[in-house]
Amino acid sequence: MADAYDLVVLGSGPGGYVAAIRGAQLGMRCAVVEKDPKFGGTCLHRGCIPTKALLHTADAFDEMRHADKIGIALDAAPRLDMDKVHAYKDGVVGKNAKGIEFLFRKNKIEGVHGMGRLVGPNDVSVTAPDGDTRVLHARHILIATGSVPRELPFAPTDGTRIVNSDHLLQRRTVPASLAVLGAGAVGCEFASVYAAFGSQVTILEQQPRLLPIEDEDASQALERSFRKRGIQSLTGARLTAVQPTDAGVDLQLTTASGEARSLSVEVLLVAVGRAPVAEGLGFEAQGIQLDRGYVRVNPFMQTRVPHIYAIGDVVNTPWLAHVASAEGILAAEHMHDPASARPLDYGRVPSCTYCAPEVASVGLTEAAARAAGHDVQIGSFPFTALGKAAILQRTEGFVKVVRSRTYDEILGVHIVGAHATDLIAEACVAMQVEATTEELFRTIHAHPTLSEAMMEAAHAAHGHSIHT
Repeated sequence: MADAYDLVVLGSGPGGYVAAIRGAQLGMRCAVVEKDPKFGGTCLHRGCIPTKALLHTADAFDEMRHADKIGIALDAAPRLDMDKVHAYKDGVVGKNAKGIEFLFRKNKIEGVHGMGRLVGPNDVSVTAPDGDTRVLHARHILIATGSVPRELPFAPTDGTRIVNSDHLLQRRTVPASLAVLGAGAVGCEFASVYAAFGSQVTILEQQPRLLPIEDEDASQALERSFRKRGIQSLTGARLTAVQPTDAGVDLQLTTASGEARSLSVEVLLVAVGRAPVAEGLGFEAQGIQLDRGYVRVNPFMQTRVPHIYAIGDVVNTPWLAHVASAEGILAAEHMHDPASARPLDYGRVPSCTYCAPEVASVGLTEAAARAAGHDVQIGSFPFTALGKAAILQRTEGFVKVVRSRTYDEILGVHIVGAHATDLIAEACVAMQVEATTEELFRTIHAHPTLSEAMMEAAHAAHGHSIHT
């Protein structure tokens, strides 16, 4: 049968296309169905890649404004050209999209454009943009349909005054004032970008602190840094009313102390999480179970229907591209050889926020480690004591190691500062191989590097920090 496959994947994001590649490597005939005109999903086109391109522009813009500190004299103040900013961003996205098409050709994966839905236990119907329909028959099906920005009924987005992250990625002007509702990774990253671009930014967060899932010390350090940059953080605040106006948006909120407060801004960004894409795609009719909109899966990413799997944002695991990719590889390997597949350890997933300064972590926070009953010892090392950080003029932040005294186990690592999202990889490897903090500090780290902070924090966790 021309339309018969070993694996049909619904969605070409970092979970879907990676699963198809791994499946093809294992000898499967694979097809990937994508409703958008280009492959790559939210991460590539509306998430990870374009936002990090904007963050790089913001970072470079900030560096240029302070170039005189390192001996570079500019004839005029640097100026932001938003058309070129978007051209750069779109160029990065386009190059990556072509890379996925190349990988499909290399691995003999068929890419199918159109809206896919399940119409039988092994059948996926795809309606192409021109209205033509074809049915793909699959031995295995993988659901990787992802998520969309979550909407609030009392603050519906209009794309202009009240926006979500998709809208803001396409905006060609810098608002004079921006309120960001939600202080998770998305909210903090856009707050960082637009503060650098020149907006007056206010973050509104109902939880007591920014980045509520991170270690409390990391959250406090980020809030202090944001304050220095002129970003106002209203934590413990609840938004009670939103009224669009000709000039922007009027907001009514209740502060942490119970005080009523009003705020008028040009643009409101709603960054309160994402909603899974699972409705209307025929899942439940095929016996797939949903839980609050998410597809339910077992540790091997199987749904209740054994030959149908689901990964990424459509299942209730961390909304992270690297998680989706790991789940996609696991699903493909389990389809190929169930006996050799090993479930993921979600306790070792790195969390990264690419604002300035960056925040990254893996494992338990100090509070969670103590709550779990561990005999905890903390080691912390500030970037101010690093020669490389001084060279880079990036001395904000620290590395914090949470260890168990009992077995010297690394329970968690938390980083705030320059290149934190790169530095966290060392901690991930250490935890994956079950290294001790002693093994971490006895590993010789090159000097001068930012990674020395990891070694120094491990020293500090044993009570003998060298450079503090």
